[in-house]
Amino acid sequence: MARILLTDSLSKQFTGGVAEFEVVAPTVRALIRELEERYPGLGAQVRDGFISVAIDGDIHQDAFLEEIGENSEVAFLPAIRGG
Repeated sequence: MARILLTDSLSKQFTGGVAEFEVVAPTVRALIRELEERYPGLGAQVRDGFISVAIDGDIHQDAFLEEIGENSEVAFLPAIRGG
């Protein structure tokens, strides 16, 4: 199972304070569907680009098709916008 990490603000807003949990998902797209099912609104927040996704320490800009390993660590971080 992949280990999922959320920031304090995301966990307070969507999961009742749960900041770390495990999910089985082969891709980020599948993970987002699972998150939306478990925690309504969280998947949409990630999908709509307000959150950056780091898989095993590598930040991905367009992560939907990225694979998630069985023992991967996936962190959701506030998206950094440039200008």
